[in-house]
Amino acid sequence: MTKLSDTQTIILSRAAQNEDRIALPLPDSLRGGAAAKVVGAMLTKGFLEEVEADMRKGEPVWRETGDAHGVTLVATDAGLAAIGIETDPAPKVRTQREGTKQAALIAMLRAPNGATIEEIAEALQWAPHTIRGAMSGALKKKLGLEVTSEKIEDRGRVYRLPAA
Repeated sequence: MTKLSDTQTIILSRAAQNEDRIALPLPDSLRGGAAAKVVGAMLTKGFLEEVEADMRKGEPVWRETGDAHGVTLVATDAGLAAIGIETDPAPKVRTQREGTKQAALIAMLRAPNGATIEEIAEALQWAPHTIRGAMSGALKKKLGLEVTSEKIEDRGRVYRLPAA
């Protein structure tokens, strides 16, 4: 069994009591740099993970990512196992919220002709670097979707997602 500090054990125990495994709020005694150090170590060990906070549901925010978005901390299966809690082998899957720019991006990429960076930028009013970041971060890393691209004559680089 992994050796945890008292603070790490408290954080994971609180998270285990929440249905959605959110590890916030942190203990009152943990502030500033100390909080960043403890959470950083837990993220590195895979006991916690950062996920997009649903601010409309009032989920607590660990850090803001800009544009009125933030991330929260969620205990992983490894984190719960570290405090002796067995978990279901099936991971919880967050459902995609309808009506968001991310949902619109996914719909554009799932269209039969896919979409170019320019088409997405015009439709979503996003900068090209924001689009590329969303595709590599949110879609590929967080949602596990496989974004493909190919260069098409007269259109440029076209990005696609496989149909759902």
